[in-house]
Amino acid sequence: MSLECCAKLLIRHNLVNKMQLRIDSDQQMQQLGAQLAIASGGRGRVYLYGELGTGKTTLVRGLIRALGHVGAVKSPTFTLVEPYQIGDKNIYHFDLYRLSDPEELEYMGLRDYFSSDSLCLVEWPSKGGRLLPPADITLKLHHNGTSRDINIEAGTEAGESMLKLLKSSDL
Repeated sequence: MSLECCAKLLIRHNLVNKMQLRIDSDQQMQQLGAQLAIASGGRGRVYLYGELGTGKTTLVRGLIRALGHVGAVKSPTFTLVEPYQIGDKNIYHFDLYRLSDPEELEYMGLRDYFSSDSLCLVEWPSKGGRLLPPADITLKLHHNGTSRDINIEAGTEAGESMLKLLKSSDL
């Protein structure tokens, strides 16, 4: 998927395990999600940090649709997790914004979701405390006027592979 329509999408820095982008529209945010879907191969742990309204769910929507989901992709703010079965892929979209105690994650069987063959997308991961496993790739979204600045960082070897694919994509 090409992003040629996205005129000033990038502020790219050649850091080994980091990348910075500027996103100017919801369409670009969904396209970034689509590129992340390709880079992840539908597996891994992706953590999304950012204040309300920075585009975390929009990015996830683009990612899940790029993997083949047809239908609504909504934020699981009240249910904490929204599962998607797409072919042989198990995708879990977490929104921990309303989590009052990280121990709640133990009660819902958190470890069962984070298997090696699943893709876990976690909004507000800081609410999960030390119960969450390390992220393969972390995205930190920030308001910049009407745009969004995104810092992407690999946290594992798998994350470095994802980041390498992102850097070589048409972003």
